[in-house]
Amino acid sequence: MRLLPCADTGLLVELADLEQVLSLYAELDDHPPAGVVDMVPAANTLLLTLDPQRTDVDRLSRAVSGITVGAHERAAGERIEIPVVYDGADLADVARLTGLGERGVIDAHTGREWTVAFCGFAPGFGYMVGGDERLQVPRRDNPRTRVPAGSVALAGEFASVYPRESPGGWQLIGHTPLQLWDIERDPPALLVPGRRVRFVEDR
Repeated sequence: MRLLPCADTGLLVELADLEQVLSLYAELDDHPPAGVVDMVPAANTLLLTLDPQRTDVDRLSRAVSGITVGAHERAAGERIEIPVVYDGADLADVARLTGLGERGVIDAHTGREWTVAFCGFAPGFGYMVGGDERLQVPRRDNPRTRVPAGSVALAGEFASVYPRESPGGWQLIGHTPLQLWDIERDPPALLVPGRRVRFVEDR
């Protein structure tokens, strides 16, 4: 664990891997130190934002450094279902790369529950982990300049859904009609850290 001050109101915690990030996030989410007002997990870091009227970076650093990383598991978060039409432009390529065939890719994608580990890249873009290891495929060699909103995609150990039209280099296996990002919703993102996701085939 490496602790790095971020100006006067932030503390960046660097960790060895995503598993440690999720463990520390779970502990702090269940037992937040006084003054922590926001937490932003990423693949190897956890950014803590504090209220300077209630604590400071040194005090928060001491509290965080006393936590045994890896000793805490997050309680099961809210579970949602995402309907997917498996018609993605890269479904055939993913079927070939994994050796599963298109039907096998669909069964593997829907066969396990995923968990949103962190968000990034674009508002509402949630990086989901916990799926079938056979679905781990590389990003595309040539990213697309336009990926439609609602595209369901794979890259490395992660799955996600593009919340809005944007460039992207993930492998597209299908699409969902769900709106992933809505500023009128609280919170705006459908995919938030800790949320459990089950993909359901929509025929």
